Amino acid sequence: MPIIPSLSPMDQIKNSARRMLEGNIVPFWLNLMDRENGGFYGYMGYDLQIDQQAEKGCILNSRILWFFSEAAMFFEKEEKAADAENKDQIAALAKDCRKAADHAYAFLKDCCIDREYGGIYWSMTYDGQPLDTTKHTYNQAFACYALGAYFRLSGGKEALTLAREIFEVIETRCTDDIGYLEAFTRDWGPESNEKLSENGVLADKTMNTLLHVIEGYAGLYEAELTAMEESHRAKLEEAMRKAFRIYQEKVFSPELRRNLVFFDAEYNSILDLYSYGHDVESSWLVDWAADLLQDQELSENIHRIDSVLAQHVFEDAFDGHSLANECDRGKVDETRIWWVQAETVLGFLNEWKKNRDPKFLEAAASAVRYIEEVMVDPREGSEWFWSIEPDGKPTVKPIVEPWKCPYHNGRFTIRAITLF
Repeated sequence: MPIIPSLSPMDQIKNSARRMLEGNIVPFWLNLMDRENGGFYGYMGYDLQIDQQAEKGCILNSRILWFFSEAAMFFEKEEKAADAENKDQIAALAKDCRKAADHAYAFLKDCCIDREYGGIYWSMTYDGQPLDTTKHTYNQAFACYALGAYFRLSGGKEALTLAREIFEVIETRCTDDIGYLEAFTRDWGPESNEKLSENGVLADKTMNTLLHVIEGYAGLYEAELTAMEESHRAKLEEAMRKAFRIYQEKVFSPELRRNLVFFDAEYNSILDLYSYGHDVESSWLVDWAADLLQDQELSENIHRIDSVLAQHVFEDAFDGHSLANECDRGKVDETRIWWVQAETVLGFLNEWKKNRDPKFLEAAASAVRYIEEVMVDPREGSEWFWSIEPDGKPTVKPIVEPWKCPYHNGRFTIRAITLF
């Protein structure tokens, strides 16, 4: 559906986001529910064929749990405000998303969590048996994020207890004196970090894992605010402040005006890589996480850094409608990745909210138009393309696999509608 020029940029963004959420993202992922073996199918090829016996990544299922929990809360709130004309439609979406969240939670709880050694596995077989038993800090953080959201939806203390247990695992198993370690064997022995390393390096520590530890802890903090148990919240706040210090002192480079990406064990940068997508994601996500603590000085310091990130990405990588992927040792990858475009909208909206510079609102509106016109796969039964090549053609890559999920694009649509 075309954008209506007479609408304000914010209304254009909200209308497009709602179309994508209700007409594309929610129905697509509801159709991937595995009612026989639990969880959600783990693979759909570019040809739109589902492999019902593909591995089920625990990151994928955590992100699905997070998405349907947030979507259910969103639609339930919308239902209360809906007029008679669309109330039934919104009520049906709310009901379907709640059922999907319950289904995702059952699989995560019953299959993905290691009851012997603690923490969450990397992946499961299609029928819920441990496949890759690697324990990764990144994955633990996403479980906290998902379980926190599900607790806020359901009120079930079991989910909050599991999230707290995984938080304890991260803080006792996944840290050293200066930050967060990353990859471990099932019984928490050290393991090399191929899973979160790219671009020809093997990193001991990464910006990506730290970012999502902050995110996971912030999601759990929201749950703790709901639970109103001060002792748990205080311990979590201490850990969040530690992560923010690492972000400010080790990850953000004021000289380069960007975040460093890959590090050795001492947080020395080991690659000249500028990840545009992670920087624009950080620019709003870390703001949000810091603001939860209601510490004005902390928020001001974090906001200052994140505005530098947003401004630099806008200057260096935004072509007026979409964001390039990254710059590796001076060479720009012009591929347009699905999740990078979703985070572009939220990063630019957040920066506009902070400083009211109209260029950021206009950029966000333009990015939404690009997503709806180019990134969304028009084929029936599909969702978003993985990426668009520099020549404008979709990359022949899966529509669903362990990293391709409704987390980035689902979050973009919900937040774009509710941000103002």
